[in-house]
Amino acid sequence: MYIVTSAKIRQDLQKALLDRFPNENFYFHENINEAQTNLKNAEILITLGEDLSREHIEEAVHLEWIMVISAGMDRMPFHAIKEKGILVTNARGIHKTPMAEYTMGMILQTARQAKILIKHQEQGIWDRSVPMSEISGRTIGILGTGAIGSEIARLAKAFGMTTLGFNRSGEHAEYVDRMYSKGEELASVLKESDYLVSVLPTTEETKGFLSLEHFRRMKKSAVFLNIGRGTTVVQDDLISALRQGEIAHAVLDVFEEEPLPANNPLWNMKNVTITPHLSGISPLYQDRAIQLFAENLEKYKKKDPLLANIIAVERGY
Repeated sequence: MYIVTSAKIRQDLQKALLDRFPNENFYFHENINEAQTNLKNAEILITLGEDLSREHIEEAVHLEWIMVISAGMDRMPFHAIKEKGILVTNARGIHKTPMAEYTMGMILQTARQAKILIKHQEQGIWDRSVPMSEISGRTIGILGTGAIGSEIARLAKAFGMTTLGFNRSGEHAEYVDRMYSKGEELASVLKESDYLVSVLPTTEETKGFLSLEHFRRMKKSAVFLNIGRGTTVVQDDLISALRQGEIAHAVLDVFEEEPLPANNPLWNMKNVTITPHLSGISPLYQDRAIQLFAENLEKYKKKDPLLANIIAVERGY
């Protein structure tokens, strides 16, 4: 069995795979250009996903399974993959701990006015009139209640928050007090949420999902957080909503264009917190991804069809 990587895998994790699967042929490469030397023989490809093109899929004539060691797959050539009937799995769920911790950290920062306090420290200002608030008893709405959304809900419950969830199926998610799914039900989530966090992926259904009309339905005191994908929000509408006071603050880790251009007005808005798409970053990222791959490889070798995180190729998630 030829197993090829087009993503840079740490040396200790390479060794762990070789020790665990001594009878398999591993070819570790740092990028897709290096991997092309072995791509035509690959049965399994470990990739970040965004490096693949239709040409690569056509070249990999023996490819049966693509393991994407990330959660997002926006740029993958799914039409070519579907045509060849290739199995795709991803690393969904491995981001849940850092992204949920990021979310709660940012919520606490806004409630305790961390931006103002840091600025006052830098300027040597002692001002005890800065308004403080609590998040206990507040309501958080979570758009996208997969592994990440459910973990956010779990942490939010520990802070005494009411949790609302919204997803495509309406299927119950753990730690979510009330679930919503239909388009008209979204209005209830928007109206009730003190904090609204989007964990939505990019799909045909979610592009431009949140617009000015949605922000106008939210509380004037509400905080919006986007840790999913920038394309799920009409960015100009969000800017207008912030300028018009439709919501109080936005915490943005993802954007329509990344890096966020230096001339984008979001940089200079006092009611915006910007981070450079790092909510999912963790020193344990590769450990978790490779462990998930190894567990799936054990199943694959036994022809067990129930691999973790199988992607519906026609939907892209």
